[in-house]
Amino acid sequence: MSVHQVNDQNFETEVLKASEPVIVDFWAEWCGPCKALSPLIDDLASNNSNVKVVKVNIDDAPEAPTKYGVRGIPTVMVFKDGAVVDTRVGGMSKEQLNQWVESVV
Repeated sequence: MSVHQVNDQNFETEVLKASEPVIVDFWAEWCGPCKALSPLIDDLASNNSNVKVVKVNIDDAPEAPTKYGVRGIPTVMVFKDGAVVDTRVGGMSKEQLNQWVESVV
């Protein structure tokens, strides 16, 4: 699967109403740690068919990060059945990201 870009207009449809667990990466163009995490998120999407992976650019879509209390980026959240089940803030290694997702999903 590939990573979907999500905005405030389609957040509910793409994330909250998804039938599978959704990994949401809140990021911004100017964020160095976000750029470092981005290829790991892409790799996660490519290697996990049981989850949906989306990215939300906080500058283009300010409502969703505000609603879910995003204070620092990168913030990665796991949603199941329309609710946040776990959150990680800051950079992670590939191993940390994969272990976390496996433990939550």
